[in-house]
Amino acid sequence: MLKHPAAPYVAPFAVFVALLGLGDVFGLGEWEFPFRVAVMAAVLWVFSRGVIDLRAPYAIASVGAGIIVFVLWVAPDLLFPGYRHHWLWSNSITGRVASSLPEGFHMSSFVLVFRTLRAVVIVPIVEELFWRGWLLRWLMNHDFRRVPLGAWSLSSFVITTLLFASEHGPYWDVGLMAGAVYNLWIVRTKSLGDCILAHAVTNGLLSAYVVAAGKWEYWL
Repeated sequence: MLKHPAAPYVAPFAVFVALLGLGDVFGLGEWEFPFRVAVMAAVLWVFSRGVIDLRAPYAIASVGAGIIVFVLWVAPDLLFPGYRHHWLWSNSITGRVASSLPEGFHMSSFVLVFRTLRAVVIVPIVEELFWRGWLLRWLMNHDFRRVPLGAWSLSSFVITTLLFASEHGPYWDVGLMAGAVYNLWIVRTKSLGDCILAHAVTNGLLSAYVVAAGKWEYWL
């Protein structure tokens, strides 16, 4: 299984999700955050270093794409405050708007540094490997290596976008828009590095906004 061609793309995402699910089990307090970063960095090095490509031929445009997704993410809450408490967004399936940070941790610079590091460095690589690097192609052909990065298929595009949206719980609507933009960006650039850069810019701006505005609920 570890030698399966999909392992470099899927294993980091699986470990990342497992760490989120086991968050209350560790009992590490503030050290949980550097622990997660260290584990994910190790997993990416062991499994994925051969497929991670950080080259971004369209770097300036990718920064712009990341900014666009950030705007799409925060604009609805600024334009329609409180709408996310409607049952369409807050229910037993999507969950409710709440921060994943334990009470009081938002006052710790130590926690904020590692939480931001995870959002800006780890998450873009892990998620782009899984969603755009693997799933988008695997849905076209289970021998996904035969499908070039950025290949177009409407069904694959829609399914990946919907699943990406579902990952974001009560923020599924902006997750849907973000997933569509990132999918379009891989189709446009044929470059995983550009998608990683765009995703990192989005998460970097979101992290800055979270800390500056106290919008801790954006850190799911």
